[in-house]
Amino acid sequence: MLDLDAQATSPLRPEALAAMLPWLEGRHWNPHSAHRGGRLAKAALETGRARVAARLGRPPKGLIFTSGATESNNLALKGVMELAPDQRLLTFATEHSCVLESARHLERLGVAITILPVQPDGLPDRAAYAAALAAGDVALVSAMWVNNEVGSIWPIAELASEAHAAGALFHTDAAQAFGKLELSAADVDLISLSAHKIGGPKGIGALWVKPGTPLAPLLDGGGQESGLRSGTQSPALAAGFAAAADLADPAINLPAAHALMDIALAALAEVPHSINGPDPLGANRWPGNLSVTFSGIDASRLISALPNIALSSGSACSSGSGKSSHVLAALGLPTPRARQTLRLGWQPSTPPAMLTEAIHRIAAAAKGLQR
Repeated sequence: MLDLDAQATSPLRPEALAAMLPWLEGRHWNPHSAHRGGRLAKAALETGRARVAARLGRPPKGLIFTSGATESNNLALKGVMELAPDQRLLTFATEHSCVLESARHLERLGVAITILPVQPDGLPDRAAYAAALAAGDVALVSAMWVNNEVGSIWPIAELASEAHAAGALFHTDAAQAFGKLELSAADVDLISLSAHKIGGPKGIGALWVKPGTPLAPLLDGGGQESGLRSGTQSPALAAGFAAAADLADPAINLPAAHALMDIALAALAEVPHSINGPDPLGANRWPGNLSVTFSGIDASRLISALPNIALSSGSACSSGSGKSSHVLAALGLPTPRARQTLRLGWQPSTPPAMLTEAIHRIAAAAKGLQR
């Protein structure tokens, strides 16, 4: 199958699998046990933590292993707001559903939330953001670094600086940015990550927490992860995450993705279409993503016509709901147009010939349906 669903997940890298196998085949020990086997498992866990943190450009002490970015986002939002009574949560209409649903959960508990609009290109409405911060009482801002549907790259360093000036903490969901962009320079308080977006295993992610950030645990128990996350951790998953992080080099991935974007755009020129989000050749878009609308063609029909290509019409996490994309709605795309939209994504390591073939097949199928 030709894979154009990179924003949903990535194939497990052979190096990640090799790092995991020893811990799956015989080294079964609990990293929280005091015996020698437990100490070996604990050492593997801490080595993995240090390597993931190194790729992030942050000290390992603040890195908490979780089950994935969804748990990390829940922990960040709920953990901060539990300790900030009578204060407000600020986020944006194009955030991942796990952030928006966490916000709505908090709202049902009495927390004041503000969901801000975005511009038609998917970038933040800076005037609305400044006004919301100026109103005061904001405890936390949550903003995605790279959008999972339209690829917009947000100015996180600037947004975080403005939040801090207003006395608020700043969280970013960097699941789509980690390993693709250099993230070390932005002064943020909480960063969510996911291993399976960079060639690591599913079932593990991380939340990096800046020292001194007030955070209540989401899960009660033994407090194995710095007292903020309970549960027995997996050395195998940590080793796989670390191996993938070692290989996720933005200096390699960004130029490779740019070269593939040129190929994709040339192949798409065969069929009438429009592109949603920032300029695909500009600095404000991750060049491994295209949100493409084929006028008059229902996206589900186009996907059905291409059974040997992995495609999606939006976020994999919400595709089964039958609802139109909330991200495209936030950009102002009418529902009929949103239902005619595909999300195309490729890995920086995607072979150019494979990408060319896949896009040519999509273009041919789209022309056939348009006729």
